[in-house]
Amino acid sequence: MTWLAVWLFGVGVSDLLRAVDHGLVRRLAVPAGALTVILVGLLAGLTGPADIVALFVSIAPLAGWVLLSERSLSRGGGHVEALLLLAGTAVALLAFSGLASTPGGLLGDWIAWADLPFSDDLGVDRLLVVVGFFIANLATGNVIVRLVLVSVGALRPSAKSGGSNKTQPSDKLKGGRLLGPMERVFILGLGLAGQLTAASIVIAAKGLIRFPELQSAKDDTTSVKGDGIDEVTEYFLVGSFVSWLVALGSLALTR
Repeated sequence: MTWLAVWLFGVGVSDLLRAVDHGLVRRLAVPAGALTVILVGLLAGLTGPADIVALFVSIAPLAGWVLLSERSLSRGGGHVEALLLLAGTAVALLAFSGLASTPGGLLGDWIAWADLPFSDDLGVDRLLVVVGFFIANLATGNVIVRLVLVSVGALRPSAKSGGSNKTQPSDKLKGGRLLGPMERVFILGLGLAGQLTAASIVIAAKGLIRFPELQSAKDDTTSVKGDGIDEVTEYFLVGSFVSWLVALGSLALTR
């Protein structure tokens, strides 16, 4: 799992920078992600020949993920290729993780020096996995959700909606891009703490909170301020279920 965790650090950092509405910052997404992979790997003591090869080779699919997903979200199409590249790279790194060196390095020295309350049960490999998935759930989870929404037609690519007077369903449900990461991180944290029942309450609460919002925006022509109620509902349901699956899948891999 160590190689996958380090790679998720890079992917998560790249996607976090892509979420910033600034051209220069967005252009630095791939270089920053690649540098993160190398630095985290070195800090964790992954300096064996197999480690070096795996980490450097993983930079190519990281760049491919950023480019393919960005093109899909802006122009449409290519969403399957982007998702397959992300999933395929994760599976490959996981499959060959037995070749990875035992992590330690400066990160292991810091954990021992810091004498954290839970340091007896927290090894470097465990720390990398947990933090890597947390970072990925912040921004990469949003990209995955949007790719699925575009693929099923619940969300229009930005290039196609930019010159159209028709609003996006996401414009009607404010805060989704912020609530999604918070929800996934909350579910992941509760799951790791062994509070799966509390995590299920979070999932149920989201539906209860959003339902009155949909109902209040619905008028006599079954539209939600320009979009059909069915379009907004589909956007909410598909996006929510994909977001939950990302969080639960991350939880399954971190336990």
